[in-house]
Amino acid sequence: MRDPKDIRNIAIIAHVDHGKTTLIDSILQQSGSFRDNQQVDERVMDSNDLEKERGITILAKCTSVDWEGTRINIIDTPGHADFGGEVERVLSMCDGVILLTDSAEGPLPQTKFVLGKALKLGMRPVVLINKIDRSDSRPDEVLNEVFDLFASLDATDEQLDFPVLYASGRDGWCTPELDGPRDNLHPLLELVLKHVPAPDVDTTAPFTMLSTLLGADTYLGRTLTGKIYSGKAKVNMSVKAISLDGKTVETFRLTKLMAFNGIDREPVEEAVAGDIVCIAGMAKTSVADTICDPSVTTPVPSDPVDPPTMAVTITVNDSPYAGQEGKKLTSTMIRDRLLAEAETNVAIKVSESAGKDAFELAGRGELQLGVLIETMRREGFEMTVSRPRVIYKTDENGQRTEPYEEVTVDVDDEFSGSVVEKMTQRKAEMTDMRPSGVGRTRVIFLAPSRSLIGYQSQFLTDTRGTGLMNRIFDSYGPYKGDIGGRRNGALISNGTGEAVAYAIFNLQDRGIMMVDHQEKVYEGMIIGEHNRDNDLEVNILKGKQLTNVRASGTDEAVKITAPKRMSLEEMIAYINDDELVEVTPQSLRLRKVHLKETDRKSASRKAAKG
Repeated sequence: MRDPKDIRNIAIIAHVDHGKTTLIDSILQQSGSFRDNQQVDERVMDSNDLEKERGITILAKCTSVDWEGTRINIIDTPGHADFGGEVERVLSMCDGVILLTDSAEGPLPQTKFVLGKALKLGMRPVVLINKIDRSDSRPDEVLNEVFDLFASLDATDEQLDFPVLYASGRDGWCTPELDGPRDNLHPLLELVLKHVPAPDVDTTAPFTMLSTLLGADTYLGRTLTGKIYSGKAKVNMSVKAISLDGKTVETFRLTKLMAFNGIDREPVEEAVAGDIVCIAGMAKTSVADTICDPSVTTPVPSDPVDPPTMAVTITVNDSPYAGQEGKKLTSTMIRDRLLAEAETNVAIKVSESAGKDAFELAGRGELQLGVLIETMRREGFEMTVSRPRVIYKTDENGQRTEPYEEVTVDVDDEFSGSVVEKMTQRKAEMTDMRPSGVGRTRVIFLAPSRSLIGYQSQFLTDTRGTGLMNRIFDSYGPYKGDIGGRRNGALISNGTGEAVAYAIFNLQDRGIMMVDHQEKVYEGMIIGEHNRDNDLEVNILKGKQLTNVRASGTDEAVKITAPKRMSLEEMIAYINDDELVEVTPQSLRLRKVHLKETDRKSASRKAAKG
C-alpha cells in the first residue's frame, strides 16, 4: 500500500480548445502507461461519441501515472462554462492545478472562472503556456495577462509566485525557458512532484471519502469516484453513505474497490487516505454524499455548486410524424430519463408541470442543455423543446433580477464597430477594449444572458465567420426590460406531405428555405425564414401543372439553393416563444406550438388581450 506522501492529485484546467486532453495524451505516452505496440486513439480521454465528434470534453475524467515512485492522479476537466459544475466538484479532489493557456489567445473567460475557484481553495497553480509553436504565438504578453488575471482574482503573494513552463502538448515537450531544450514533458512531471503538496490527510482516523463523480458502467453498474479524506478502504469492509445534512442514505459492503492506472481502472484490495478511487455497487449514494466507516457521523463538507441560470420546457412530441423514428415517446419515459440525469449531474435541475405532461430542464446554458437533449435523441427519445428562458430572481428590495454574463469577443478590427453596435442594441455594457494581436481587437461586455440567446449565428454573420465569442456567468443584476428577439418571421407549411422542388424554387424569393426536395413536412411546420418580420403560410407541396402543350422557353430547369441547416443548439436558440424544436432520433424540425392556423390566430388574440 502506498504512503500518502507518494501521491499527488492534480487537475488540468483551461479554456476550451487550449489543449488539455492532448497534453494528457502525451503525458500518458511518455510515462509508459501504454505498451509500445498499443493502438491508442487521439484524445484518448474524450471517450463518448459526442466528445469525439465535437472535440470538446463534457465529463471530467480521472487518470493516473507513476513517476519516480509517486502516483500522480490527473483529472481532465471540461473547458466550456456550461459544464462548470463538473469542474467545481473536481477541484475538491485535488491538491494542485495546472493552468493551461494558449500562447496566442491568452486567458479567456473559462480560465478566469476555474482559476478563481482554485485560488479560493488555496491552491498554488503551475502555469503552462501551450501551443508555443503557433505562428501567432505571443508568450511574453500572455504571461503578463496571466499575472494580471491572478492579481484581479486576489491571489496571495505565494500564489502569485507561480512557476511557468512553455510547451507544445501535441508534440509532447515543455521547457522552463523559451529557448530551452524541447525534448519531453519530464520537466512538468518533476515540477508537479516538487511544487504540488502531498494530500494533507489522517491515515489513523476512521475511513471517509467524498463522492465527487458519478458514472455508469455496463458491467459494474453505478460507480462513484472520489478522494479518500481519512483512514483506509479495504474490500469487504462495512460502510455507510451519509448526505450533507448527516442523514444515512444507505449501508453496504465494499465489494468492488478500484484505483486508476493510466486510462484503466484496476481492482485493488486496499486504498489509503489521499488517493482517488472508484467504488461500485451502491444503489442510492450520489454526488456530494460521504462514504464512510459506520462510526462516522459528520459528513465531509462539499462546496455548493453555482445554480442553473437557463431553462427549457420539454414535452411529448405531438406532431403528425410522432412515433415514426423513436421508441421512447411517453412522458413517463422522458421523466425517468431526466430524473436519472439530474441525479448524476448536479449542475442541472428538473421539475414537473402540474399536469405532469411537461418538464422544466434548467442548466448553465444552451450547450449543456443541447448536449443532454442530443444524448437522449441518440438513445431513441422523441420530444419537443421550447425556447430557452433565463431564471429570474428577486433581491432583498423585492426588485426583479436576471443573470448577466461576461462576454469576451475577439474580432478583426474592421468588424469591431458592428459587434459593439449589435451588443449595445442587446443592452450589453462594454467594460474593456484592447488590441489582441495583429489586426485583432478584444472587446469585453457585461450582458444580460437573455439578450445572448440566438446571437451566436448573427455574430458569425457579422464577423464573416472569423470572430470568437466566449461567455461566462458573472452575477445576477437588475432586470433590463424588453429585449428584441428574432427580427424575421417564419415561412410555415399549410399542408402535410413531401416538399416539392418546383414549390421550393418559387418560394425562394420569399426567404431562406430550411427544407429540401422530397423532405417530409406537415401543417404548422416551419420550412423557412421569411424576408419580412411577419409569419407567412405557404404551399410547399404544389407541383407543376402538367399540360400537353409544349413551348420553347416555358420548361426552364428548376434550380434550388441548398437549404439552411442548423445544429440542435442553434435551433433551440433560434426559435421564438410560440415555436418549438421537434427532436427525433433521425430528424430535427422547427414548428409552431399550434399547428393549425385558426389555433394560432386565437392564441395571438388571447395574448393581445393580456
